[in-house]
Formats: sequence, structure tokens, C-alpha cells
Amino acid sequence: MAHSGVNNDRGELRIHENLDELKTDLADYIAEVSEAAVKERGVFAVALSGGSLISLMGKLCEAPYNKTVDWSKWHIFWADERLVPKNHSDSNYKLAKDGLFSKVPIVPSHVHSINDSVSAEEAADGYMFVIRQLVKTRLVSVSDVSDCPKFDLILLGMGPDGHVASLFPNHSALKETNEWISLITDSSTPPPERITFTLPVINSASNVAIVATGEIKAEAVHLAINNVEPDRPSLPAQLVQPAQGKLVWFLDKQAASKLDGFRISE
Repeated sequence: MAHSGVNNDRGELRIHENLDELKTDLADYIAEVSEAAVKERGVFAVALSGGSLISLMGKLCEAPYNKTVDWSKWHIFWADERLVPKNHSDSNYKLAKDGLFSKVPIVPSHVHSINDSVSAEEAADGYMFVIRQLVKTRLVSVSDVSDCPKFDLILLGMGPDGHVASLFPNHSALKETNEWISLITDSSTPPPERITFTLPVINSASNVAIVATGEIKAEAVHLAINNVEPDRPSLPAQLVQPAQGKLVWFLDKQAASKLDGFRISE
């Protein structure tokens, strides 16, 4: 069996025997969500994060997905970005460009990246402006419960500390309720300056996927999904709770190894 799928109040858990199966299932999932959005709205607005996520999406560049996905309808955003030049090795844009959309026929003007030639504040304001304009034209949907943008899909990795996007444990950005974008100047991992979607935007999406692999993530996965210590401050990943959308976790068996009742069908 490729994976075990379990639904609980923390979303759908898809637990995979190995990385190859996870990558295939993730590509299938993204292709399905893309197809449904294009059918319904004529476009697919997807927000990416950095880290290992892009390499785990790599099968999208291979057959059959490179031909069957309607790449011309994709509009790409970033759930978070490091405020470095676009050709810098820390840039999430560079990671995604090199690993994904230089290999498939995505329309260059549909890639909504951060302006890397202005100050951090101006970059955050400029990105917010772009998203506001695209919400006005309904290229990005709008949530009917929060007035936030409603992305078709937000893809997130998760750090060993339970951070998602650039929302770190105990950071004041977790309490943001009005703004769509937070400027982070003191990231606990370098580089220090980043912009990130806020929780209201993440939780307004139609679909959110959190992808976590490896034993180093097992404790954070356990805390985020099993919700075991009510007195402990919530991990950022625990606070991902789409109001009207669907949350799916893509895990390998190492990342899932500390989950309550964990087992995988052979």
C-alpha cells in the first residue's frame, strides 16, 4: 500500500512508506487541486514556501504531469520569502525557479515574486499591493468569512521547531489578525529579514498542505497533530486550521513515527 490516509480533527494525514511514494502522491494532489481550480475559476493561484518542499514537488516536472497540468493557468506566489537578491542561494524564488518552473511552461508574468531591489518595508508593501490588485480582479479569490485572499492552494513545509512559512514559535507575528503580510526582521534562522503570509491568510485558503519528512520533524508533527500538551504554547503548525478549506499533511513514516496510534500498512 502506497500510503495510509487518516482523517482527524487536524486534517487528513497521508503517511508514506518512503520519499518516492510521498513525491508521487504530492504531485498527484497538486495536479488534482490545480485541475479543479482551473475548471472552476479558470486560474490556479498557488503559494509556495522554501526549504525541502520544492525538491519534494520535483515529480511535477516529469511525465505525465509536465504535459497534463495546464501550466499556463498557474499563478505562483510565495507564502514566505527571504529578503535577499533573487539570485542568492537563500532565495525561495531562486529555489522554486531552479527546481520547478524553469522546467515547465509557466508564464513568466504569472510568477509574482518579491521586489528584491527595495528596502524590506517597501518589499513587504509592494507584495501586499500586488496581491490586493489580483484580489480586486478576482485572479485570487476572496474569502467570504475573513476578507482575506483565498488562495487555491498554499504549500508549506514545517521546521523541526514547528514553524511554517516564516511564522516562528512565540513570535509576535503569530498574533497578527488584520494584515495579510508580516515583515520579520528577527528570524530565528538566517537570513533575519523575511516576509510571510499571516495566519489569517493561510487559514483562508481553499486548500493547505503541510509537508514534513524525516525523524527530525517527528516531535513537532506529534505536537502539532496530537495536540498533547494543552499548557504548552501552540506551535505555529498547530495554528494552521483552515476556516472553510481542507488541510492535508504529507508525511513519511519517520516524520509520523511519534503520532498516537501510528502504524502503516505494509
